[in-house]
Amino acid sequence: MASGTVESAVAVRVEENRDVEKSIDREKTCPLLLRVFCAMGRHHSLSDYVRGSVPANELQIYTWTDATLLEITGLVREVNYEARRRGTRFSFAQIYPDPRNACYSRRDMGSTISGERGPDDMKTLKQCRFTIGDYIDIAITPPNRNMNNQSNRRFRPY
Repeated sequence: MASGTVESAVAVRVEENRDVEKSIDREKTCPLLLRVFCAMGRHHSLSDYVRGSVPANELQIYTWTDATLLEITGLVREVNYEARRRGTRFSFAQIYPDPRNACYSRRDMGSTISGERGPDDMKTLKQCRFTIGDYIDIAITPPNRNMNNQSNRRFRPY
């Protein structure tokens, strides 16, 4: 996976709802630097975030706190060729400093699936209690190619 900087360019659709907070005016508000770390099939270990060190495969995204998980998924797909297949699952976790311990903690944020709608697609960073300075760790799981072959064999032992 290539390291790089991507600016958020996906439009966010805000449905009219009484509980929805005011969206950020992206023309007047300065974006934040979102440091994203992706791994295939798993999340990074918390030991990878010890003493100021971070995993090597960093993706830097300039975005706002009203960015959705689906929007971030689209930005990761632009730079990660392996994540472009339909059915690829993106599992998001927030890595944040734990003030009680001198280490980092992990909080699940949600997941999206490429090409499918899901309940976490429109979750924003703000709704996930993201704070500027936290990291996002994404486990990218490609679709299982063998699922179609197994259904054709009807699970025979031979």
